[in-house]
Amino acid sequence: MANYSEKYEAVIGLEVHAQLLTKSKLFCGDSAGFGSEPNTHISPITLAHPGTLPKLNKEAIELAVRMGLACNCEIERKNYFARKHYFYPDLPKGYQLSQHTTPVCIGGFVKIKTVDGERNIQLNRIHMEEDAGKSMHDQEENYSVVDYNRAGVPLIEIVTEPDLHSGDEAAAYVTEVRKLVRTLNVCDGNMEEGSLRCDANISIRLKGEKKLGTKVEIKNLNSIRFLKKAIDHEVMRMIEMKEKGETIVQQTRGFNPDTETTFAIRTKEDADDYRYMADPDLPPFVITDEFINEIKAALPELGEQKKQRFIQQYALPEYDAALLSDDKELADYFEAAAVDSTSYKQIANWLLGPVKSVLNEAGKEINSLSIKPAQLVSIIQLVEEGKVSYTMAAQKLFPAMLQANGTTALELAQQLNLIQERNEDALQQLIDEVLSNMPEKVTEYKKGKKGLIGLFVGEVMKKSKGKADPKLLNQLVTEKLAN
Repeated sequence: MANYSEKYEAVIGLEVHAQLLTKSKLFCGDSAGFGSEPNTHISPITLAHPGTLPKLNKEAIELAVRMGLACNCEIERKNYFARKHYFYPDLPKGYQLSQHTTPVCIGGFVKIKTVDGERNIQLNRIHMEEDAGKSMHDQEENYSVVDYNRAGVPLIEIVTEPDLHSGDEAAAYVTEVRKLVRTLNVCDGNMEEGSLRCDANISIRLKGEKKLGTKVEIKNLNSIRFLKKAIDHEVMRMIEMKEKGETIVQQTRGFNPDTETTFAIRTKEDADDYRYMADPDLPPFVITDEFINEIKAALPELGEQKKQRFIQQYALPEYDAALLSDDKELADYFEAAAVDSTSYKQIANWLLGPVKSVLNEAGKEINSLSIKPAQLVSIIQLVEEGKVSYTMAAQKLFPAMLQANGTTALELAQQLNLIQERNEDALQQLIDEVLSNMPEKVTEYKKGKKGLIGLFVGEVMKKSKGKADPKLLNQLVTEKLAN
């Protein structure tokens, strides 16, 4: 946990908004898809024409309950929607339908890991609501435009207690929530597209105090890195104000990623009065035990469960199992490869080494990899059979396979002249050439400077253009020097 000050501690609560992966919107049949032309996923219901009535999307309830069960929440049996009134151009009805008094999921926790260890972050609630449209102020010179495609898209808002104390903890928490929503197929977790976004409520207090300080809210943080930086900056800003004797006022603030600083949007002297009222057009919906049990029975394997299974089933070290199980797509790729090979540790090494390196460099995920699991296994088998060295496979063969179209690993290795030299007579000739050119080093080796073996092997490897089998070469050089 970050120690911002010997005197003060930060107290942080997060609100994470996750767009649910439903086909249609929360209260009508309009598409909830992302990326279409503006105002193409709209209807009289989305636009709040007079006389239109909402109809609740059952799939959204299922996804909300799924998330609640995974977060150890209590599921509310009788639920209502309320009208949250505020005027904004991207809100066609003049109010937002949200769960105010009866959130679908109550309490619960999310386990996080930081450098300080593991702990449970307590949740206050998870509730459903509809998203607003999107106002755009840079499309036209003299006026703003609104895209209503997003209006009415179902959201869940995952609200923590004021239970976090640093930017690091907040980043770990949102990372864990993103893994959960992706594993559960509740939300795609794409923060850059706005389908997962976060508001942070921050205050500071003297260490040992119980009373919370004046709260500042930072809105619409759309990356985990920005979340951490925004919190760290805001906490230090508040501490500096306290130390100068200045008064912290309740504000809504934004974050500027270029300067990595927060800025004031508006000051809030009192809590917002949204004039909540029960929606008369939506009857209460009841969640039965049978409904909950059906969802519970269909829950996918979560990260910690998968990690333990990988350790038991594939004999992987805990470190490898944790990294693989943290990423659903990576774990799926590993298991698909494990169908074709029992070299589980080698598969893990490749996925966490060369494969991950290529993906990170390209800024892509494993599901965009052009090499199928069976093809990766074929590369690993060439290394295990001694036909291609690991170095050549990782540095030459694997990158070439990414570009190849239908060529097998063996064919490509032959085309690239990567097949290892295992002809002992040919290798002996190269060894003789190297040793005859380094008589002084040979003498030093025979006098006890055994570390020189690496020099001799390296020189022979150069002469073979990297094609010599390193194990066989090391054996032959050692034998030659022993004579």
